[in-house]
Amino acid sequence: MSGQVTFVSLGPGDPELISLKGLKALQHADIIFSPSTPMPKGGVASRALDIMLQLGIEKSKVQLFAVPMSKDRSAAIKSYKDVSEEISAEYKKGKNIAVTAEGHAGFYSSSYYIEENLINNHIPTHQIAGIPAFIACGAFANLHIVKQEEELHVVPGVISYDDLKAKLLSGNVLTIMKTSQCEAAIKQVITDMENVTIHYFENVGVEEKEFYTQDKQEVLSHKFPYFSLIIIHLL
Repeated sequence: MSGQVTFVSLGPGDPELISLKGLKALQHADIIFSPSTPMPKGGVASRALDIMLQLGIEKSKVQLFAVPMSKDRSAAIKSYKDVSEEISAEYKKGKNIAVTAEGHAGFYSSSYYIEENLINNHIPTHQIAGIPAFIACGAFANLHIVKQEEELHVVPGVISYDDLKAKLLSGNVLTIMKTSQCEAAIKQVITDMENVTIHYFENVGVEEKEFYTQDKQEVLSHKFPYFSLIIIHLL
């Protein structure tokens, strides 16, 4: 078999932040599998497809697969299993296959489920590195995210108020991903801890949708969307 399966990291949303190696993999792929989200009023949305079209990738090569957005993960897991079987079939035909992931494919990426299924089915895979969202956010705000002996802890958006407060009191710099899942805990910490410094971001890398603030009152009155992130630490 001459084909291969490559997980291509697209970066955080700005098409120019994909690596040259990632772009070449997309250009040379016979088929590109990319996630999409079903919309409430019909149709689908795909950030990955939007990025690729801006990069000049042929839409005819892209095969979208739906990833239902729900706390019940059963439908999403089935979708990952189904697309894994499709990828396996195309690989066995000798096709060069790319699977896209926003950010970096090996960092809090749902592409993990697909790659795991492929590996379990003895399909070899490899990843091309990309820029994760918090690195893009730091650059967008011109931050030095960590310095000297500081430690950076990356936290998924399921942290409780008590755990968040404890991590901050230990002197760590925290990056919290998908803040909409722990919005109440973040806002309570901001309210209770006067010496906390925050950097709040939305949609960094997506033109005309980027948002950044350090204003605590603005954050407290704001509804956190899915594509949001916060970097937070004590003074």
